[in-house]
Amino acid sequence: MSQGLIKMWIALASMAFMFIAVFSIYLSRFKLKSKIWKILFSTIAYIFMILAGIIIFFVVFSGPVNE
Repeated sequence: MSQGLIKMWIALASMAFMFIAVFSIYLSRFKLKSKIWKILFSTIAYIFMILAGIIIFFVVFSGPVNE
């Protein structure tokens, strides 16, 4: 697999992390009633969003692939 293709899959994984974060925040704010589950899902959401941001930052600023 080429380096550009690997970067593409990593960027897609970070988009999946963002989707998981949005879904978790939706669950924690509107669907869950228990405070423990709300805190757990919110924490998971923020962790995934921070990870996605860091991954996208490195993918974007690593520059183009020389091939």
